[in-house]
Amino acid sequence: MTDRILDFLRTRRPDGPCLVVDLDVVRDNYLGFTRAMPDTRVFYAVKANPAPEILALLEELGSNFDCASVVEIDQVLATGASPQRISFGNTIKKERDIARAYSLGVDLFAVDSIAEVDKVARAAPGARVFCRILCDGEGAEWPLSRKFGCEPSMALDVLSHARLAGLTPYGISFHVGSQQRDTEAWDRALAVSAEIFRTLAERGIELKMVNLGGGFAAKYLKDIPSAETYGRDIMGAVRRHFGNRIPETIIEPGRGMVGGAGVIKAEVVLISTKSAAEETRWVYLDIGKFGGLAETMEEAIRYPIRTPRDGDQATPCILAGPTCDSADVLYEKAPYPLPISLEIGDEILIEGTGAYTTTYSSAGFNGFPPLQSYVI
Repeated sequence: MTDRILDFLRTRRPDGPCLVVDLDVVRDNYLGFTRAMPDTRVFYAVKANPAPEILALLEELGSNFDCASVVEIDQVLATGASPQRISFGNTIKKERDIARAYSLGVDLFAVDSIAEVDKVARAAPGARVFCRILCDGEGAEWPLSRKFGCEPSMALDVLSHARLAGLTPYGISFHVGSQQRDTEAWDRALAVSAEIFRTLAERGIELKMVNLGGGFAAKYLKDIPSAETYGRDIMGAVRRHFGNRIPETIIEPGRGMVGGAGVIKAEVVLISTKSAAEETRWVYLDIGKFGGLAETMEEAIRYPIRTPRDGDQATPCILAGPTCDSADVLYEKAPYPLPISLEIGDEILIEGTGAYTTTYSSAGFNGFPPLQSYVI
């Protein structure tokens, strides 16, 4: 929460739920990463929040960009960034999208299978590829599934095949899980990456780069490592596992870049109970999972919530959204303590919502409009 956001909400009084992002926080976060890891290039994960103002600021600061689609590539190029500052980091790409990205000048592509290598070889001959390996995601508040990446033993075959297909086997990537507060997670992944480097070197394939991925946490209800702590521990692990042959390194912060820069303003629509004897109250907001708060699935991400009645006696509440969908419940397994004095019509502020909210917001489920966004 920043004074600039509070002042914007006081003076503009936007109607309906909305996200407000403070660019000063984004700038500070970017500079924090570059100070903490000066020899590592930042590739902002555009999917976290592709607002044009955010992309333009990061382009001006010198950031690179991790893109998941041709649309995101176009959005980045619109800022004036060169295609050499873009990685097509999605391992699941249509061949025509690979060809389009290549025609725009992008030549760095993620893969995790031989079939994907073959698509890149046909559509982007000579391009650089890096292979994503699986991580267990232990310690992350939002662990990732096995959808992306392959076993390290398969990565050897994938990159060997890439060379035979005329591509440049460039490196290894991994993702230790979103909202990863355990910096040791990178140590485990780097140990595996270094072994892949050594094995491929024996085959005559000299990899150049380790993509350290994302996972850098935003501040919610729990304490998180500082950028300096991430940098010290991660680069210490790089030196420990690679010795004197330090590879090029890149990071892909998304949540850690913009999560703490945003606040959602919402309104209490209804407060009720399910029986006369029940003490736990249901608090319904004008925003829910389908309005941008999809990361409350399984209650993985617990956002800080500020009300105008903070300090009053609190009681456990189940939070839910406004839609006619029974899945639109935010916090039920672990009810959220909110003031007993909270009333229908009160405005609340949901902090730490700068990432993965506008992009998760539905286009009009139940007739509710997409989440409004303001960047200041």
